[in-house]
Amino acid sequence: MVIRSRIIGTGSYLPQRVLSNKDLEKMVDTSDEWIVERTGISERRIASKDEAASDLAFYAAEKAIKDGGVTSSDIDFIIVATVTPDMLFPSTACLVQNRLGAKGAFAFDLSAACSGFIYALSVADQYIRSGMYQTGLVIGTDVFSKVIDWTDRNTCILFGDGAGAVVLKSDTGASGIISSHLFSDGTSWDMLYVPGGGSRIPPGEDMINNRLQFVKMRGNETFKVAVNTMCTSISEALKSNGLTAEDIKLFIPHQANLRIIQAIGKKLNVPMERFMINLDRYGNTSAASIPIALDEAIKEGRIENGDNILLEAFGGGLTWGAALIKW
Repeated sequence: MVIRSRIIGTGSYLPQRVLSNKDLEKMVDTSDEWIVERTGISERRIASKDEAASDLAFYAAEKAIKDGGVTSSDIDFIIVATVTPDMLFPSTACLVQNRLGAKGAFAFDLSAACSGFIYALSVADQYIRSGMYQTGLVIGTDVFSKVIDWTDRNTCILFGDGAGAVVLKSDTGASGIISSHLFSDGTSWDMLYVPGGGSRIPPGEDMINNRLQFVKMRGNETFKVAVNTMCTSISEALKSNGLTAEDIKLFIPHQANLRIIQAIGKKLNVPMERFMINLDRYGNTSAASIPIALDEAIKEGRIENGDNILLEAFGGGLTWGAALIKW
């Protein structure tokens, strides 16, 4: 008997404030046309001053729990993927656990940047496959607007805030997470990172004066590596399961840049209509991008029982990975 983790509920949350490209034209030297041409992004959501990662995560989790037809007391564990936690400690997951009233669950954070949700999903899947736990809550949440340098036009145009969540349940049927494939390369850690705020460069005057509390990125290099690594993880997932790209109903990639997704489609010979894309409305929401896209794809009726779907991501670390799911 094969135990699998089946997604029984999804939910997502986007802050109310919309920041359009036209709004950004008033803040930095850029234009709507320039941003759309190079990224495919038209607008993004920005958290309010009082909204933190745990707030967004909680709202998404509530929706996923309701959608899954379970209660907070049914949850055995909570994993939150984020690189913009409310604070260094305690974990954002513990804050979410408290607000949900999930007293029987253990909770922890996982840091893998934009690949965070894929990593967290894989960890949750192993807990459930082992037979130790029956029900898990996996959340991707990030509030990049709080760590973006709004004077840097190369990064401030890319990111948005949001959260997405899934409820996983132990199942012995054919549906569920078939396999996950994780990769990392720490030699390129400085391709995408936030240098300040940790124990290497702690908070203080030097950090603030040198603007080290904000995202740093080598954009052109990141673009090339993202295409290659995401294609690698997709190929690995397909090969491991004896499948081809034709067997996948819907690809749900990390929503970083439309040109990255187009390049992946070209390399795999997969038409764009088989990719779920919503980055035009939300920008890059980091660990939240895949669960938000998954939730929207389901609500839009793009996924049906028996479909093979493939999630794939790339992020700072460097990290990348894929997860094959039979719905």
